Amino acid sequence: MAKYESKTKHIPYSQSAVYAKISDLSNLSVLKERLASQDIPENLKEQADAEQMSKAKEILENMEFTPDSMSMNLPPVGKLVIEIIEREPEKLVKMTSTQSPVPLTIWIQLVPTSDSACAMRLTLDAELNMFLKMAVGGKLKDGIDKFADMLAKIPYGD
Repeated sequence: MAKYESKTKHIPYSQSAVYAKISDLSNLSVLKERLASQDIPENLKEQADAEQMSKAKEILENMEFTPDSMSMNLPPVGKLVIEIIEREPEKLVKMTSTQSPVPLTIWIQLVPTSDSACAMRLTLDAELNMFLKMAVGGKLKDGIDKFADMLAKIPYGD
């Protein structure tokens, strides 16, 4: 098992507002819309070729959300499905892969910092052999940090 933790993110919304949004994965479709509509900075356009941009757009377009699951097609890996398996009101949302080449579990933990703000941390636990850990460990760490960044930017007041 390999465990990766995101940096702690401070969110200027109450713990209950954040939990209400993230405990229903269909609310995360706002991420898909936001990512799909964003203008890509010039420095990234220079680094990414047309094929990479096309692949990223295809992944975004094929993402699906329900209250209890999210799925996406990640070439060459295939379809990835993540489902909520546990909810602890206002504190924790635990998810696991139900369709993935690598079994994984994700915890989203929330802690109040005041009546109107909270802190969030994500933990990813993946069953990786030593070869996979060396090959994709850094990408998983970056991925969990980016997912935490995206979750921290959702407007939880709506």
